Amino acid sequence: MLPIRLLSCFLLPAISLLGEKGKAVSFHRDIVPILQKNCQECHRPGEAAPMALLSYRDVRPWARAIRESVLSRRMPPWFADPAVGKFENTRRLLNSEIETISAWAAAGAPEGDPKDAPPPRKFAEGWRIGEPDVVFELPNPVDVPAAGTVDYTYVIVPTGFLEDKWVALSEARPDARTVVHHIIAFVREPKSKWFREYPVGVPFVPKKGGSEDGGQFLSGYAPGTPPEEFNPGEAKLIKAGSDIVFQLHYTANGKPAVDRSRLGLVFAKEPPRRRVLTLAASDKEFVIPPGAPNHRVEGSFTLYADSELIGLLPHMHLRGKAMEMRAVYPSGEVEKLLWVPRYDFNWQLGYKLDRPKFLPKGTRIEASGYFDNSPNNKSNPDPSAEVRYGDQSWEEMMIGFFWVSIPAQMNPADLFRAPKKAHQPSSGAE
Repeated sequence: MLPIRLLSCFLLPAISLLGEKGKAVSFHRDIVPILQKNCQECHRPGEAAPMALLSYRDVRPWARAIRESVLSRRMPPWFADPAVGKFENTRRLLNSEIETISAWAAAGAPEGDPKDAPPPRKFAEGWRIGEPDVVFELPNPVDVPAAGTVDYTYVIVPTGFLEDKWVALSEARPDARTVVHHIIAFVREPKSKWFREYPVGVPFVPKKGGSEDGGQFLSGYAPGTPPEEFNPGEAKLIKAGSDIVFQLHYTANGKPAVDRSRLGLVFAKEPPRRRVLTLAASDKEFVIPPGAPNHRVEGSFTLYADSELIGLLPHMHLRGKAMEMRAVYPSGEVEKLLWVPRYDFNWQLGYKLDRPKFLPKGTRIEASGYFDNSPNNKSNPDPSAEVRYGDQSWEEMMIGFFWVSIPAQMNPADLFRAPKKAHQPSSGAE
């Protein structure tokens, strides 16, 4: 949690204690709609937030803390610079909403008349995507030790699908939430040789590391990451006979734990027009010098076929400071897509474009990550260390994930294959 750096009088104009039509602000009429729209997705039982914000009894003890959090814009968490890009899932509160919350807290957090409240939001218990069409759970529990480093653990789960399935919504969900740092669910297609040497359903740590080259990214969980939800007519494909490969990153917290994480899928109701793929502009060869306060690392990914960009997600570890993502078009034009000036490892947020952006073939997606390896970074595990790419949080990553869509019948390999250079006839000269 960051300290409040500015007093509210510098953040907002003078705050009135009156709400709409001159009425004094109240919880049920003025605050509940804001909480429903911006907060309750996470602030409810069974979700990541530390307390529920559903009822007056839930919220009243936190009124002052909520006021401070929204004034400083710590909450809701949203790190994209509003001057760069437009995003459908923007969580930033309107100034008017911040003023309303601040006025309510300053007035002593009055409850008002419960009849003024809108109907409660309805949530599917245990899922943010609603009731899944199918759920895959780890067949065997994974024992997480109380201490020590836990290497990435993998579990292969057959889908049993006898026909191709198009996935419109997906949600990876931890069981032992306090020790699960992240989950990635990959699709291993029937002809893939990836991890064929390991048994199905049994947790394992790969002998040669956990390369993801053999699987397609289906869904993921990390603190703050929302479920994958696409535009109408878009979906991800799981071919008949495929397997789900869970990648599980556990962090010991002093107490032993047992985990059986799950993956829920909601299928598209109609055959989609476009297929969604998760790709990444990344670099695994960087070296961050000891004490460097603003070290820059570059990554890129060139798309060799037309596609549409639909979202972006920066990923770094504890030394991550900021990230910029850009599109470099074949014409040479450069467009800034996302600027996150204050990256927070505790909130792995995705940024969904308000409308798909056409990317002509030859477009290069670039990511620039900035790292603070100095003693001024309070999250820095060791400012004296030279830091390289690695799985664990005290190591680093620089990955600019992005989602693109392509025509449903197109071969995804066309995105990755550079066109062959035309054969140059010999001049006959030796």
